[in-house]
Amino acid sequence: MDKKTQITIRSKKLGVLIRDARLAARRKIKECADAIGVKSGVFHAYEEGRKSPSLPELETLVYYLDLPIDHFWSREIRSNSPLPIETLDLPKLLAVRQRKIGALLRQERTNASISIRNLAQETGISAARIKAYELGERPIPLPELEALVSALGGRIETFFDRSGPIGQWMMNEEAIQNFLDLPEELRQFVSMPVNRPYLELAVKLSAMSRDKLRSVAEDLLDITL
Repeated sequence: MDKKTQITIRSKKLGVLIRDARLAARRKIKECADAIGVKSGVFHAYEEGRKSPSLPELETLVYYLDLPIDHFWSREIRSNSPLPIETLDLPKLLAVRQRKIGALLRQERTNASISIRNLAQETGISAARIKAYELGERPIPLPELEALVSALGGRIETFFDRSGPIGQWMMNEEAIQNFLDLPEELRQFVSMPVNRPYLELAVKLSAMSRDKLRSVAEDLLDITL
């Protein structure tokens, strides 16, 4: 299967997931379109797979719909929770993220020592489009970003927002999910305030170097012998 066909199929699948996410959150197309700063017709095209959102648009959408970002790499509908209370200037955040995504893509390409021309040949995306993407002049549709990152040998997770307010919210959601994935006995242990000193000790130990941990272990052995 050629790269363009793969991108087309991914766009269709992404559209289905976007529509399911919107319906699960009981939101109208216009509401979602306004949240991510596009026209209703564009959002409708996203749902039909005729166009695809950029990663920053998708990040903004999951924030607005209160969904984990990995929803768009799965088939599971997981969110029926209330929307976040905090009001953010989403269009402004989107614009900043689009530029950061472009800069990060350029950095990844430079690190991989691949020219725009060669990257265009590898992905089937024109060199002019890639250049515009890197300069932040236009948003990168997610399937195309995935194709570009794959060609550069990178991971799409590298491009996720980790520092902005939406990124912080996404990390909190991820932390909650990681906690829920723990075995029940571990969740009970972590939840008990009396066990907090053990958790704090574990955090300190995890920050130590291997040599320091070995020294601590040897000291403990000396005490117990």
